[in-house]
Amino acid sequence: MLTVLIPEPKKLEVADLPKPQITQPDEVLVRVLAGGICGSDLHIYHGTNPLATYPRVIGHEFGGVVEEVGSAVSPERIGQRVAVDPVVACGQCYACKIGRHNVCSTLEVMGVHRDGGFGEYVVVPEKNLYTFSKEVDDTMLALVEPYSIGMQINARGQIGQGDKVLIMGSGPISICALQVAVSRGAQVMVTDVLPQRLERAKASGAARVVNVKEEDLEKAVMEFTDGEGMPVIIDTVCAVGTFEQAVRLSCPAGRIVVIGLNANPSAIAQSEITKKELTIVGSRLSRARFGEVIEALEAGKLKPELLRSHTYPAADIKRAIEQIENHPEEVCKVTLTF
Repeated sequence: MLTVLIPEPKKLEVADLPKPQITQPDEVLVRVLAGGICGSDLHIYHGTNPLATYPRVIGHEFGGVVEEVGSAVSPERIGQRVAVDPVVACGQCYACKIGRHNVCSTLEVMGVHRDGGFGEYVVVPEKNLYTFSKEVDDTMLALVEPYSIGMQINARGQIGQGDKVLIMGSGPISICALQVAVSRGAQVMVTDVLPQRLERAKASGAARVVNVKEEDLEKAVMEFTDGEGMPVIIDTVCAVGTFEQAVRLSCPAGRIVVIGLNANPSAIAQSEITKKELTIVGSRLSRARFGEVIEALEAGKLKPELLRSHTYPAADIKRAIEQIENHPEEVCKVTLTF
C-alpha cells in the first residue's frame, strides 16, 4: 500500500509497505481517505521534533472508512466514516484516571511515536474512532483533529460568551481556536506579520486583526479592551518573547494558554504573575474533543472551507510540502487524499 514514510531525518519517501493487519480484538482497520499536514509532520521530516523516532510513517490528522473489525468490535462499525484521535494512552496513570489522557505519562501519538495515518490503510483501537452522522466531504475527516486542538485550547482558557481574546499568530491552529472562540460568543483579536493570513482571520470571525510589523500590539490591545489589558491570551507563536509579551499584555485575573514545546526558558518575574493573579495553563493535543468538533461541524458553527486551503493526492506530498514551505502566505491547512 502507498504510505508516506520518513526513514530518517531530511529524507521522505512515498513507499509501498504491506497492508497492516488486525492483531487485537479491540482494533479496526480503517481505509484512509484523507489526511492533514501539520507543522509537527514537517518537524519530523526536518529532524527537529524531539519526540519522534525513525523510521516513521507520519500523519496524525486523518480519517476514513472502517473496513474490518476485531472480534470485540461490533460489525456495525464496518462502513462508518470516521475521524481518528491519534492519542494512545495507558489508562492507568494519574492523568488518565482523572480523564486527561492527552497528557498520559506514557503518551504515544500516531505519526510521532508510532506509525500514523498517512497510508492507504491503518489499524487503530476502536475507542479512538469518532463517527460522522452526516455525509461530508472526504477531506473533512482530516480536519477534525486540528479543530480538536482549537477546542481544547478554548476549554483550557475557559473561553465563553463576551470574553475578549487575543490569539498571537494566525496559522492553522490559530484559525481553529479562533473559529471555536467566535462560535462561543467571544470577541477575538488576532496577530500576524502576513496580510493574507490576517485576511483569513477576519473572514473566520476576528473582530480585530493586527499586523505586528506595522502596529504597536500593546496600544491595539489597550484600545480593544478600553485600557484594561487582555482577559484571555492564546500564544500560538510559541516563541520565548511572545510568552513574555502575553504576561505583560494580560489584565489582572487574566488567563494565558500556552501550546508551545519550546525548550528555551522565558524571563518572567514571579511578581508579574502574582500581582495580577494570572492563570497560565498549557494545552496539549485534545482531551477527547472529537465529538464536540463533529457536532459543531455538522451544525455549521465552524468554517472548514477557510481552514483548508490546498488539497493534493498523497503521492504528491513533496509538492504539498514545497507549497507550505515556499508560499506560507497562501497556505493554511493542506490536506492529502488517499
